[in-house]
Amino acid sequence: MKRPESYFSLSICMLKQVLALLVFCSVSTLAYGLTIYTENWPPVNYMADNKVAGMAVEIVQALQSKLGNKDPIQLVPWVRGYKALLEGPDVMLFSLGRSSEREKLMIMLGPIAISSTNVYTRKGNSARLLALGDTIYTLPIGTYRGSIFVDTAAKKGFTRIDLAATPQMTAAKLMGKRFDLWIDGSVAVPAILKEIGHSADEVEKVMTLDSLELYLAFSSQTSARTIKDWEEALIWLKKEGHFQKIHRKWLPNEAPPMEVNVLRPQQDRPPSYP
Repeated sequence: MKRPESYFSLSICMLKQVLALLVFCSVSTLAYGLTIYTENWPPVNYMADNKVAGMAVEIVQALQSKLGNKDPIQLVPWVRGYKALLEGPDVMLFSLGRSSEREKLMIMLGPIAISSTNVYTRKGNSARLLALGDTIYTLPIGTYRGSIFVDTAAKKGFTRIDLAATPQMTAAKLMGKRFDLWIDGSVAVPAILKEIGHSADEVEKVMTLDSLELYLAFSSQTSARTIKDWEEALIWLKKEGHFQKIHRKWLPNEAPPMEVNVLRPQQDRPPSYP
């Protein structure tokens, strides 16, 4: 039986529509495709039962759900993730502390939390250390390699910075009396100590050096469309109250930051951003 010419025209039209849809979906997938890294910095991001967990992880997963993004979150050493962020296209790394130096190198979206950068020592030691006056800045101070705390310690005048591979190794050195000063973020210190078999009661704050805003960081080559979509998803997450719920779950004593900023390298920053 001969099919009418209109049947073949309709079939060709439908085929074109299907192909167009496939091309659109393929382009959308490429636009959203990211290599997503995080590090072991509890309770913000860490590994539990062979799965990534933490406050920032849940925020990123909520954003992914809103966007329909299914890229896996990989927990890697900080130095590896930071290197990939600077060198590769379409890389996201979290949680990253904001600094003027970093604003020149990457795109940042947030903040997702605010911490204090503090110097800690073992319990009962701070009065003796503070009595040293400016001499305290000549003592060894520990932190982990590639972190923002390295730069902060140097900026504040500390001259002998002891570097370890992870914050847990640095904390273990402090508790093992390898040095008397440890610099890290206030939101992470209790969980870091717990991971190495100690409690927050075993250390005390010597001084606060800075306030630290935590962001999601994207490699500078990431498309403007991808950044815009993630920005709109974060605005939605905060507006609808989902962000606050996650933040309170993990950081009940900290106020959730409600603004949404996109910080781009100066040369790429559009006029609407200061």
